[in-house]
Amino acid sequence: MAERIPDARIPETRVADTVVDLEKGEKRLIDIRSDRATYLRDHTVLAVLGMGLVGMVLAFIGSEHWFIGSLGAVLAIAARGAYLYSEQMGVHWVLTNRRLVGPGGRNVYLMELSAVRRLFGDVQLVTKAGDKYLIKHVAGAEDVVETILRARDRRLKRAGA
Repeated sequence: MAERIPDARIPETRVADTVVDLEKGEKRLIDIRSDRATYLRDHTVLAVLGMGLVGMVLAFIGSEHWFIGSLGAVLAIAARGAYLYSEQMGVHWVLTNRRLVGPGGRNVYLMELSAVRRLFGDVQLVTKAGDKYLIKHVAGAEDVVETILRARDRRLKRAGA
């Protein structure tokens, strides 16, 4: 039986819903969703870095308009953040005792994970085949990484690997 997790805020053409079809004996452990505060913090840091970089480049080339360029960088990052906000807040991953299920039919089996690490407010998954997945803007990313690694280690222990 498939459990459909819809999000009415997102048109179906932008982000596919996460469909969790639990196999026999598979248990849902946690749901991983994008966090609003982390999203805003990440975009604030990006805006400040963009402002500083643009301002320095414009000052270095001798432009008198370094302040306007810096302001433009901040406004561009703010516009990007506002435009992508509803789409990103709809992203949803599910951790089970066997795999991670993501939007758009993504399945990452725990036994295939070679690395799970925190990248700022995100969680990066790397498989043995070299595939990489990014779970973006996660609150408590370090705790999520530990939970995924614990689930993977339990799965490996049960499989006798």
